Amino acid sequence: MEFPDYGSNEMEMDDEMDAGNDMELAILKVGEEREIGKDGLKKKLLKEGEKSWEKPNSGDEVEVHYVGTLLDGTKFDSSIDRGTPFTFKLGQGNVIKGWDEGIKTMKKSEKAIFTIPPDLAYGESGSPPTIPGNATLQFEVELISWTSVKDICKDGGIFKKVLAEGEGWQNPKDLDEVYVKYEVQLEDGTVVSKVDGVEFTVKDGYFCPALSKAVKTMKKSEKALLTVKPQYGFGEKGRTVIADEVNVPPNATLQINLELVSWKTVTDVTKDQKVVKKIVMEGEGYDRPNDGTTVQVKLVGKLQDGTVFVRKGHDDEHLFEFKVDEEQVIEGLDRAVKTMKKGEVALLVIQPEYAFGQSESSQELAVVPQSSVVYYEVEMVSFIKEKESWDMSPEEKIIAAGKKKEEGNIWFRQGKYQRASKRYESAVGFIDYDHSFNEEEKEKAKVLKISCNLNNAACKLKLRNDKEAEKLCTKVLETDDKNVKALYRRAQAYINLVEFDLAEKDIKRAIEIDPNNRDVKIGYRLLKEKVKEYNKKEAQFYGSILKKMSKLEQAESAGVAAKQGAVPMTIDRLRRMILGGADKVWNEHARLMGGLISLLIILVAVVASLLYMKV
Repeated sequence: MEFPDYGSNEMEMDDEMDAGNDMELAILKVGEEREIGKDGLKKKLLKEGEKSWEKPNSGDEVEVHYVGTLLDGTKFDSSIDRGTPFTFKLGQGNVIKGWDEGIKTMKKSEKAIFTIPPDLAYGESGSPPTIPGNATLQFEVELISWTSVKDICKDGGIFKKVLAEGEGWQNPKDLDEVYVKYEVQLEDGTVVSKVDGVEFTVKDGYFCPALSKAVKTMKKSEKALLTVKPQYGFGEKGRTVIADEVNVPPNATLQINLELVSWKTVTDVTKDQKVVKKIVMEGEGYDRPNDGTTVQVKLVGKLQDGTVFVRKGHDDEHLFEFKVDEEQVIEGLDRAVKTMKKGEVALLVIQPEYAFGQSESSQELAVVPQSSVVYYEVEMVSFIKEKESWDMSPEEKIIAAGKKKEEGNIWFRQGKYQRASKRYESAVGFIDYDHSFNEEEKEKAKVLKISCNLNNAACKLKLRNDKEAEKLCTKVLETDDKNVKALYRRAQAYINLVEFDLAEKDIKRAIEIDPNNRDVKIGYRLLKEKVKEYNKKEAQFYGSILKKMSKLEQAESAGVAAKQGAVPMTIDRLRRMILGGADKVWNEHARLMGGLISLLIILVAVVASLLYMKV
């Protein structure tokens, strides 16, 4: 029996099933009956389905066996009697609403009885002659299987029907290189194109836009049937070809049998597409190197023309060993190996910024010219990571933190502030959570944290990351409110952020604690000079605005000037106030007045400009 359409509104699937009922159905036991949703639909479980969380979704093609009866037991339909399972698209209004809502709660091989009230069945009219009006129905349903059908672009442009499930859970991304097989047909069955294997980059696409859209939803070895509307095929113009393939007429819908055979994962390591990694062979497990890890690799480095400039670890040579993030190799290679697993083989494309830069470089087997893009094939044979903090005793954490601090000091002295900053952060990471430390260990950790945060603040100042420097110094002062270095470095950050009042406050506090500190006194003089310079520039800026406005006044006729009344007088008065008061902005009151004057000048300038425009 093909269930009749009972009106589009009633037949639409209600996706907002009561969450509480849905959770209860998940643990429904054999023989139990419960209500689904809030409209009177009931489900009684007769047989559990497969041990899986998967259930069919709207749009899927489901296959069921069923027996339909009235409440008095009168049978009105049975697919079992016909000997043929019933197939339909779930949630598309092809069956009564009670079916759409009930079957989406079932697992494969599950059997249940659904008691369906009239509003979710055939309503007042019934389905003569077998089903009277306002009849409550019962269906014993067994969910045999279903085929997933997805609206990939959510606009009806590409429907994907899974013919064979793939492996794993991952899908290709835009940069990945996929290898596919496909056959394309028109709606009448005419084969337009057939390819037994082709590789392409997902974002670049191939044949028609639908292929790149579809492969991003597929798993390895998955097979699917795509129904492709013209906007994702060849549109209004169609496709004219030469040779053996068939033309695609305008506005044609295509049927594409697509198999995702495999793909190579391509990663933008530096997020600017200047170090790109393509995995040739997947590695083992999930672990990857981190900063300080000693790695052993095989590698070959080439120029764009194929010239080999370095080859290590091959032909019975010792494996090439280096420590990550220690500038022992070029930055692009250093950063790429941190993304590799043991046993992984990858191809790297490294732009000059992350390779040898603008200079010529003599390597083992050839000279790398300036501004060269370089290519590496790398195999991660093994790596030894530093011990993680959670595997350390408190004493080991303190030792590790001290070691990282010393490494940071070395990089700082070499002017490598970014690398130094990372070491100080790593050091603090070992000892930041000291709940398991005894009192002596807590004191050692406290001293180390203060030292590392202060040194890191110095790095951030060098890198002009003044907000981070301010935060680090504040963290130190929360522990030691009389730390002169923290006050001084925070004042430096405030000066760079043009927060002169806060800078003055910290400088004065530091002088109060240590009156003879030479660096702090120099900092105070620098602050005064910065304030004076800032006020001078501010006065020049507003003076320039006033000068331009004066020229406009002089250029206007006497009648216009008269019409404007007090505007020139006001501008002249404000000019004298701002230029005459510039050197006095240093104190708090004068600074506030300077800000108000600046705001007034801007307002006057805007009003005056509008008045002149009206004239």
